[in-house]
Amino acid sequence: MIVALLVATSVSTAPPPPAVNTSELLIGASHAIRADRLDQASLMISRAMAAGASGAPVERVLANLDYARGKLTEALARYDVLLKSAPTDQALLEPAAIAALKLGQIDRAASLLDRATAGKRPSWRVWNACGVVADQNADWVKADACYEKAAELAPDQPGVANNRGWSRLMRGDWTGARGFFEQAVALDPKSQRAANNLELARTAIAAELPRREPRETDSSWAARLNDAGVAAAILGNKERAAAAFTQALNVSGTWYERAANNLETLSRQ
Repeated sequence: MIVALLVATSVSTAPPPPAVNTSELLIGASHAIRADRLDQASLMISRAMAAGASGAPVERVLANLDYARGKLTEALARYDVLLKSAPTDQALLEPAAIAALKLGQIDRAASLLDRATAGKRPSWRVWNACGVVADQNADWVKADACYEKAAELAPDQPGVANNRGWSRLMRGDWTGARGFFEQAVALDPKSQRAANNLELARTAIAAELPRREPRETDSSWAARLNDAGVAAAILGNKERAAAAFTQALNVSGTWYERAANNLETLSRQ
């Protein structure tokens, strides 16, 4: 009887387990996402939800986790829901716009970016994405203005310099493209993407590829580049031919079959 009484007393006086602070868990999960500790973030979100967390705070962190994992369709769907109740939230507009852009939803991205740039202190990522959208629409004046703002906010970001170079490449401004690609390589010497783009620009300059004419359509310029590549291949200038065919693919906006076939044939020779 005495032993039973002691056990009962011990159980009844034991302190209750500490309550789970769901807000702290979600804050911690957000920090883990920014630090690219995605498995840890997922675990913390699960614990918060098990403890009763729900609604917009959870959906926001889940959207950011999907975005970080590259699950852009899922992320954009969550951001769209959240934006219905917070349409001017920059923390939602920026990733939503970039997700839409990466998914090829140019009009959707443009709409989100318009709202993002209308807010206070848009980030360099917003302006950089605006430049990409402007490039897709061949609005070179707007592209230059957007990239300039992105560069002012983040002068050490190689991605901005690389995009500015690519924008010039799309216009046939090989020399201007080379300068920006050189800047991108200097900022990130390990970037294979920037190095490849720089080599393409240098080859284009050396090969004297056709420049884009004012108001010339993508398809017209792609066709002229393809023809220049064919001519170079006939003359045995493989570097010039490869540069021309590659650029024809890049500017056409779609998979330009003739240039693709010519480039494949050249690579086999």
